[in-house]
Amino acid sequence: MPSDRPSDARARGPLWSEPGSLLEHVGVAVFGIDDDNRICYWGPGAQDLFGYPAAEALSRPGALLLPAPPGGGPDACARLAERGRSLGYWRGRLHAAHRDGTALDCGFRAFPVTGVGGHSVVMALASRGDELDRVKTNLAFLDALFETCPIGLAMFDEELRYLHLNQALADMNGLPIEEHLGRRLAEIMITSDGGEYERMLRAVVAEGKPVAGVRVGMRTRGHPDRDKVLSVSFFPLTQAVGTRQGVGGLLVDVTDREQAIVEATATRQRLALLDRASARIGTTLDVQVTAQELVEAAVPDFADAAVVELVEWKDEHAGFDPAQPVDTHRIAHGTVLPPPATELVSGLEAVHYPPGSAIHRMLRTGRPLCVPVNQEFMARTVLNATRARLLAGSGLACLLLAPLIARGTVQGIAVFGRSAARPAFTEQDLSLAGELASRAALCLDNARLYNRERNIALTLQRALLPTSMATGPHLHLAHRYLPGSRVTEVGGDWYDVIRLPGGRVALVVGDVMGHGVSAAAAMGRLRIAAKALARHDQEPDELLTELDQCAEEAGIELATCLCIRYDPATGSTRIASAGHPPPLVRHPDGRVQLIDDVLGVPLGVGGLPFRTTELELPDAALLVLYTDGLIEARDHDIDEGLDVLRTEVARPPDSLEATADRILARLVPSSPTDDTVLLLARVHRAER
Repeated sequence: MPSDRPSDARARGPLWSEPGSLLEHVGVAVFGIDDDNRICYWGPGAQDLFGYPAAEALSRPGALLLPAPPGGGPDACARLAERGRSLGYWRGRLHAAHRDGTALDCGFRAFPVTGVGGHSVVMALASRGDELDRVKTNLAFLDALFETCPIGLAMFDEELRYLHLNQALADMNGLPIEEHLGRRLAEIMITSDGGEYERMLRAVVAEGKPVAGVRVGMRTRGHPDRDKVLSVSFFPLTQAVGTRQGVGGLLVDVTDREQAIVEATATRQRLALLDRASARIGTTLDVQVTAQELVEAAVPDFADAAVVELVEWKDEHAGFDPAQPVDTHRIAHGTVLPPPATELVSGLEAVHYPPGSAIHRMLRTGRPLCVPVNQEFMARTVLNATRARLLAGSGLACLLLAPLIARGTVQGIAVFGRSAARPAFTEQDLSLAGELASRAALCLDNARLYNRERNIALTLQRALLPTSMATGPHLHLAHRYLPGSRVTEVGGDWYDVIRLPGGRVALVVGDVMGHGVSAAAAMGRLRIAAKALARHDQEPDELLTELDQCAEEAGIELATCLCIRYDPATGSTRIASAGHPPPLVRHPDGRVQLIDDVLGVPLGVGGLPFRTTELELPDAALLVLYTDGLIEARDHDIDEGLDVLRTEVARPPDSLEATADRILARLVPSSPTDDTVLLLARVHRAER
């Protein structure tokens, strides 16, 4: 026997009753009345409602179902048919008769259709009145519930897109109903639970198990600055045939009753902001980058706009004097507000604050201060008329001023602003701003001190490097010194070319291990000592032995050095090395020779001898001396760098200056990790 389940019904034909539809809750009888007011069609539902099988009803007068009133006149069925024909559609309530003699209160719908041969037939649909009343009451209740219920009601599809919601939920989320429809839950709700809320709803869809009374802390896109606690209940929905399941939900705002959860949510968000700020602020030792990182950490999560300004003290050791104006230099800014707020935060670099300003009040206490953007603030703090006009039209309603103080020194100020669309800053916000400012100030001070020391070291090193080279008719030179990038400190690289008796010349390149002022000072000692020793016309290995002893006496633990003595009269070239990268020789025929048989040990090790090797350089040979910064980088080892250098040296010769620039461009990255020295010397034999 075939089954009456929906799956079998679909197999038998295209039409079948939907589970959960209105027809399952209200039975409908269908019958037809011909021109003679006789029953000419009898549907299965008619037998269920009136009790007559088709054989007993067909061709019988309609009065069988709707008898005449007790006082006489046409039967009710004739009146129903007449109204259906004349009006085209009629509905109403009538008393009908059941086969067992009982009376039925029924709701009727009647309308004419064209029958066989052009005859008209009035089709009638009838349902029990009590069932209709119950359904209408339920629908009216649901309509009223959705319209007036103070509880948030929502329907989602299987992908958690909004299908339907009431005004209470729209108000709760701070967005119109239309802006919800079709959007996913995650596009409206902002939670800090790692996605647990959304996973809970997806489980309702997948498993069909409802959840009730779950507390959830969140914010919404309509109110991104307001913490809320909702009590949510969700249950699975089965939609029309052929569609997928969804979720129905009830959401109650219990924020007032769950203030502890709100505070915990706010605390988590503040901690999350501090955590993000800690990871973001101070990634470099660049003052401007550090200041911009503070701005980006605060906007838009904490404020709608922010700027960072460094204070320009005439004497930073004198301290803050409230009777003196404060001049600052704006180095970072950001805002999510439209113009003129964008012009306000980025328009001025130099800012002047008169005594009595809000900045002075903040610096006097050393603590963050919240001030409203009003006429008093404009008159006491904002002197620039253009800036005051931009501030008035920016939409900013309040400002939070925070001092950037590190190691007892005021580095600058951070200003955070919020528009009227967000709540004013609270005491907790002042505390958070103080934490952000404190961390940023320390990073700014580290960057300032680093830049100061780096500038000192760079100045010292450049002062100690040679300003003029011992050139002549037998030696043409090109030399380059590149300090490390701002990410690294200045190193101890040096080079020199020294005249010797008899027209000879010494070329020296060295590298003190380490960075900063100490490395630059150690480099200066070794360079001066090497120059003095070379002028005594010592052999290169003897010079390195003396230099090694100087390094030990000066406490220099590790340094490399390459010493070459060239005699243009004979072409004799004597070379000694203390652990330094080997020199290259480009012969006039294009052959490149690596002199790597005299590596030796670095200076400062002590106790090990150095040795000298000798070769004869032809006329127009090119000597290439360098430090390890040229051939060593993070993305390749020394051997790879040396191969690239040999390739560049082997190329057809340009001028020495062009060759030096080409080699540096090819081998030195844009952000080098070490100092680099390159010394090119083209030798010429003296005429005899």
